[in-house]
Amino acid sequence: MSVGIPRALLYYLHFPYWRRFFQELGIKVILSPPTTARILNQGAAVTVDEVCAPVKVFFGHVLELKDQVDCMLVPRYVSVERGAYICPKLMGLPDMLSHSQTSLPPLFSPNIDLRRGSLAWLSPLLEARRFFSRSASSIGRAYYRSLQEGRRLERQLLTGLTPEEAFHGLKHRRLPGKRLRVALLGHAYNVYDPTLSMNLADHLRALDIDVCTAEMLPSEKVAWGLACRDGKELFWTLSKRILGAGMYYLKHPHEVDGLITLSSFGCGLESLVGDLLARAARKAELPFMLLNIDEHRGEAGPVTRAEAFVDMIRGRSTNARNIPTHGDAVARTAGAP
Repeated sequence: MSVGIPRALLYYLHFPYWRRFFQELGIKVILSPPTTARILNQGAAVTVDEVCAPVKVFFGHVLELKDQVDCMLVPRYVSVERGAYICPKLMGLPDMLSHSQTSLPPLFSPNIDLRRGSLAWLSPLLEARRFFSRSASSIGRAYYRSLQEGRRLERQLLTGLTPEEAFHGLKHRRLPGKRLRVALLGHAYNVYDPTLSMNLADHLRALDIDVCTAEMLPSEKVAWGLACRDGKELFWTLSKRILGAGMYYLKHPHEVDGLITLSSFGCGLESLVGDLLARAARKAELPFMLLNIDEHRGEAGPVTRAEAFVDMIRGRSTNARNIPTHGDAVARTAGAP
């Protein structure tokens, strides 16, 4: 038996969990290829205009896999932590797929809802037992081993690896020496998807810039960033991570030279977080840029803006190094003839 996993949306955060889970059950995992313009376009052709580009990408990956697998993993994500929610479109993803396509393989759509604590995982485990006809002991063993795999992933991301590098054992070549550093923040499925992000991280690295993301920041620092801001607490898990990471960097400007947020056009949650970070960046006087993306892609504009942004922070850094300190000025004055 084989299960297809679309390389989109929460794949970038949860793939190791599911891969290990299915492997422990003796189920073959088939992963769709990296996103291309063709996959994006075929997803956009079967969805309504109102959904964001990441959801259209997900549909494209499902169509890419549908004739290769016996079933498809499409979880119904409601909540992955107590007191918070996932995006509403991810909650309705199985229904959207079922009503838009009639030739899909069976969908394995466990209901992930942890608002009341981790024991809520029992429900999706029971669904897996019925769907795959496996024993309760084998399902439980697969679940606990998948948690171990997830913890290992979190440790790898903190070292600076991207999810793809961590998932597939790749190594990112980093040049030695002190370089400028930019925080690239956004939903993981935007930041790490090569087509949606237009390879922005690679373009920045080609400009001799170190890139850090929200996933590379320890959870306690993200929580600190959320705690230091005034205002109502967010109850969207993914947006909390972006906002917390951004606020942490803005309160520690010595750790980054600039901040870029990557946002999907039409995403209400990202537009809110982007505005909050833009206001905080103005107060902190840290260079900030917001990039909106959708399926009407073209690399020239965003890449040109990224290059201009890098030129700005590079000039700002150079000017800062050339400005004499008060002590230097006093010393030169005292030694003047």
